[in-house]
Amino acid sequence: MELRHLRCFLAVAQELHFARAAERLHIEQSPLSRTIRELEDDLGEKLFVRTSRSTRLTPAGKLFFEHVPRVFTALQQARDSVIAAANGFQGQLRIALSDGITPSRLPALLAMCRQEEPEVDIRLFQVPLSQQIKGLQGDLYDVGFAQSDEVGEGVVAEAVWSDPLMVAVPTRHHLLKHKRIPLDEVLQFPLVLCDPLTCEGHARQIERVLRRSDREPLIVERVASLELMMIVVSAGFALGLAGGPHITASRESGVVARPLAARSPMLTTYLLRREGEVSEVLSRFIERVQLIDLPEGTRPALPPEPDPPEEIEL
Repeated sequence: MELRHLRCFLAVAQELHFARAAERLHIEQSPLSRTIRELEDDLGEKLFVRTSRSTRLTPAGKLFFEHVPRVFTALQQARDSVIAAANGFQGQLRIALSDGITPSRLPALLAMCRQEEPEVDIRLFQVPLSQQIKGLQGDLYDVGFAQSDEVGEGVVAEAVWSDPLMVAVPTRHHLLKHKRIPLDEVLQFPLVLCDPLTCEGHARQIERVLRRSDREPLIVERVASLELMMIVVSAGFALGLAGGPHITASRESGVVARPLAARSPMLTTYLLRREGEVSEVLSRFIERVQLIDLPEGTRPALPPEPDPPEEIEL
């Protein structure tokens, strides 16, 4: 089995059409079909069911399709590691991000890492939760952030940050008469929520909050990101539910954040990592994560950045 076999398989599995896959790979359809047959002979299993009208994955093909993308991710990471070493980096930290992360925290965390350990190369991967968990289990990532602690075997989830769940309301909406909006009032209006396929952990936490009411929510849109949610709210199509910092950090001027009435639910962000011993680089990173929410005066002082070189006009 060679990488060309895997590239061909991946193209056909994604396109489910041999002609389109061949065009994507810039090869003729005949050598593509021959390469797939070679791969199937090597594995001893049929990977595709092909008719004159359609191409679909067999059960064995679906299982193979779950693993092949990780091969190319690992290969790219190996290349990145070599380039990083050539550029003077002495270590690497691979961070997976799922469900969105509080806007103000990630820049502060990365700035702290860069100032304290500039020799460590940090790589960010924005992936669905299920892919993050598989990547942590398979050593594709060192650590991750998500809004779920349902992570299965071999992965540890530690609650690190909490934000109040708030209602994203269009400006001039009459619900803004409430300083704190009752959940039953919110559910009288259409909602835009994050799609569970892309924001799985976030969607689970929102679903638990919605179950507190006997009223059935009217969900008119499920979007792939919190940024798109704010756009839909700003346009006046629906109300949204998200962490307070996400709403207040939104660039959409037509959105106002309001807390829920009574005790406001909290959205929890978890740090995910593999079970077992933690490297020194990862251990220091976790310490920084825990410092992010400390009051400003209690954080260790960061070393000052050097002054930029003076520009001289010629």
